[in-house]
Amino acid sequence: MASRVAALLLLGLICFRLAAADVPTDCCLQTVDKKVPHQVVVSYYIQEADKGCSISATVFLTKNGRKLCVVHPSMSPLVQSVIDAVDRRKQ
Repeated sequence: MASRVAALLLLGLICFRLAAADVPTDCCLQTVDKKVPHQVVVSYYIQEADKGCSISATVFLTKNGRKLCVVHPSMSPLVQSVIDAVDRRKQ
């Protein structure tokens, strides 16, 4: 009986760890539609709504360590131009 309980607990723990692995830890809840100077952006990542977050967004990481949530690049040529500038700088 004890071995069955232990097996169920182990199975539950494994399932919990697998489910938690797909959940992002930090999502933008809203975005701003504001021009961001590409000089202050050191990197970025794209947040997709179908990957565990409620909205799609672009997250710019700035020189002073801030995270700025702006619209997805498919919705804004200004955001895409900042992404292109950061990519060129990294080459």
